[in-house]
Amino acid sequence: MKFEHLIEINDPLNPLIDTLSLEQVWRGLVLRAESPKLFVPHLDECQISERGGSGFSRRLRYGELVIEDKVILVPQMQVRYEVAAQKDISASSLVMTIEMPDEASLWVRFQYDDGHDAATDAANAMYDDFRRSAYQESDIDTIRLLRELAAEGRLDTDLLN
Repeated sequence: MKFEHLIEINDPLNPLIDTLSLEQVWRGLVLRAESPKLFVPHLDECQISERGGSGFSRRLRYGELVIEDKVILVPQMQVRYEVAAQKDISASSLVMTIEMPDEASLWVRFQYDDGHDAATDAANAMYDDFRRSAYQESDIDTIRLLRELAAEGRLDTDLLN
């Protein structure tokens, strides 16, 4: 299943939406990678290891299920999650890209790829419809939480300090 969607952050035609800066959105997306328990209530534990200049590795535990992934950061532009094939889990990825089509507009594009071929996707069509809906709701919740954190001033300072 390959799936993508956009969430509008800043709409210059809608004064009711609080404007977020590129830096606030970036810090929020990095916070989601570094502190996923804030964004994923059913996550039991996240351990970060192997920090490097362009990202880090994580070990996520959901009850008995353990998933190891890599987070690749392209500053002010993109957060990429890559899950290598492990036990019963196939290789997959999630890419969150910040897009600024003009100076007043700001969007985040979410791209999912579960690594399955077209035949597997066809066999899983009904299940994948449910997953697409769940992913989209989760992403909407992520942006809602980023807005709350920004309103509280928690995205106004560098996360590394």
